[in-house]
Amino acid sequence: MGKTTYKRLKGSQNLRHRLLLATLSSSPVLIEDIRADDTLPGLRQHEVSLLRLFEKVSDDCIFEINETGTKLKYKPGIVMGGRHLVHDCGVSRSIGYFLEPLILLGLFAKKPLTIRLKGITNDFKDPSVDTFRSATLPLLKRFGVPSEGLDLKIESRGSAPHGGGEVVLTIPVVQSLNAVTWTDVGMVKRIRGVTFSTRVSSQFENTMIHAARGIFNRFIPDVHIFTDHKAGTQAGNSPGYGISLVAETNAGCFISADTAIAYAREEETGDIEDEKKELMPPEDVGEQIASILLGEIEQGGVVDSTHQGLLFLLCALCPQDVSKIRCSKLSPYGIEMLRHIRDFLGVKFVIKPDPCTGTVILKCLGCGLKNLNRKVS
Repeated sequence: MGKTTYKRLKGSQNLRHRLLLATLSSSPVLIEDIRADDTLPGLRQHEVSLLRLFEKVSDDCIFEINETGTKLKYKPGIVMGGRHLVHDCGVSRSIGYFLEPLILLGLFAKKPLTIRLKGITNDFKDPSVDTFRSATLPLLKRFGVPSEGLDLKIESRGSAPHGGGEVVLTIPVVQSLNAVTWTDVGMVKRIRGVTFSTRVSSQFENTMIHAARGIFNRFIPDVHIFTDHKAGTQAGNSPGYGISLVAETNAGCFISADTAIAYAREEETGDIEDEKKELMPPEDVGEQIASILLGEIEQGGVVDSTHQGLLFLLCALCPQDVSKIRCSKLSPYGIEMLRHIRDFLGVKFVIKPDPCTGTVILKCLGCGLKNLNRKVS
């Protein structure tokens, strides 16, 4: 047994991507100075919860956190997957924060993964569970992930600040992904969406749909937005409402936008007095999210800006073959992801702007990650 060599990193930014890439590339990491200068230094609740989740789906994964929480040693184990797993995500971040790393770990696990996640299903910070179901899962199919056993079931909704939602995620295992050439964005052929409301009048949903359709119907006739009003135990513990929209193009691209309106969490509100501040009216929510979606479509990438990082990572994990994709202007999150991919997987992207469309063409040679843990059936 040789001495473990740790990759040294600093700061708290992009912690979940560092942990994910460390796990996929089996490289132990030592992260120092985690919010060392903050009034509340160290790891946040959701970051510790994420480590617990990694521990749940892996075997022999070890992490050590110092007393102040500003230093983390993480040694990844073998991703096992498994059925009937349950994880409480807490209420400091929504389930969307945990889904992205979990989906990628599940693909390269030993056994197919079925896990029940509890917490906040819809939030304005992270992509909602609806967006994962209608835009993220179709993106995985593009890379050769089988649709059999790929599912996200929303059993109950939970809004901030107290959550109470539950979803069941099922991920199949793959031996390796397929490289893609994906530069044709195509034209939008239909828009689909879903509104939700918990512990408020279901009329809020009709108002949001009416406002969003008022904008879309000028451009496209095929718009269907469904309602998902939850009551009783399925409505979680807090009032909230929101909308998730996906535009599908004739080239098979899914461009998404979503938002959720709820009362702020305690740590976000300085004073208790303004805790019950006015929420944005549903009409404005519908109009705002429709405009955001049109903005994402206008930018012209094969995915929206929130899915950029995931797209780059999928390309980097492909076999040693060239992947070529078209993206809109790179988001700060996408740029950080490209840096982490270079550091952990040694994959560099060739980035070429396309001045005619204002988009960017990225090419890379995949690192050829194979799932060696997979049970051969």
